[in-house]
Amino acid sequence: ERLLLWALLERGKSLSSLTREDCIPVRSLPRRSATSPALCGQKAPRFSPRWRPFLGPLSPASRRLTMLIINSLFSYLVKAGYLAGNPLALTRRRGRYQAQRQVERFLEHDQWQVLLDTVEALPRDSEQENRHYARTRFLVALLYLLGPRVSEVAGHAMSSFIQIRGRWWWRVIGKGQKEAQVPVNQDMLQALRDYRKFYGLPSLPAPDETTPLVLNLKGTAGIGDNMIYRIIKDLVAKAAARMETDDPHQAAKLRRASTHWFRHTSITHQADAGITLRFLQRNARHAKLDTTGLYLHTEEAEWHETMEQHRLKE
Repeated sequence: ERLLLWALLERGKSLSSLTREDCIPVRSLPRRSATSPALCGQKAPRFSPRWRPFLGPLSPASRRLTMLIINSLFSYLVKAGYLAGNPLALTRRRGRYQAQRQVERFLEHDQWQVLLDTVEALPRDSEQENRHYARTRFLVALLYLLGPRVSEVAGHAMSSFIQIRGRWWWRVIGKGQKEAQVPVNQDMLQALRDYRKFYGLPSLPAPDETTPLVLNLKGTAGIGDNMIYRIIKDLVAKAAARMETDDPHQAAKLRRASTHWFRHTSITHQADAGITLRFLQRNARHAKLDTTGLYLHTEEAEWHETMEQHRLKE
């Protein structure tokens, strides 16, 4: 609504008529509106003639969130056929694209499916192999569904899974010793139950349980960062071998993946699934919304699609 009012009152245009030149000042929309009597005023009832969409300038963090939301709106309207293109996309700063490269270290959806197939294809002919399969399967679910850093996996016990008002959460002490909690969905809860059943543990953790999150094959102690890294590197190497013949390029990328790629993959796939930005930031436990915004790849897909209009022959 605020965007529509700004377009009408400040630019004299409908939303569908906005151009790149119109959208250059959109970045300062929440700040500039504070000085516009048509858009900013004292608090008043919604249908009062004195009502204005803004009470005052937004904080820098709120401005960044506003821009991400407006950009997502434009991208959606392009896909829905209401707009021919995203006018805001062309105004992005060069530095943003440089930062975007930092989030290329994630697995595509087809690579992820091959990796899951590889887990299910692990040998289970002996007790040792069965334990390795169960541990790998749980570790993959944990890294993908909760998006932790590897040090967080190695440093937490089963009691980090907590139940609040009938819902399960994973309480984690992460970067900078900051405590947070992440929702545990049904897939993660089932993976937890399966893993604990394999080791003869009760289906769900007790509040004071000291069992490490990921056990060694004997089930006597937890494993550290290095062992987790080695398990994942061995798995991605096997998965890459399965892709080698059909898609060597994707196989090469998969082979480079490490444990931290799983965190990037988790956040990226959550964004692809349509999880809202405010929840995505909380799941990723990012201090800055800009960091979370780097995982939104819809604009790059749109950018690439528009280049199909530029053909070698008319």
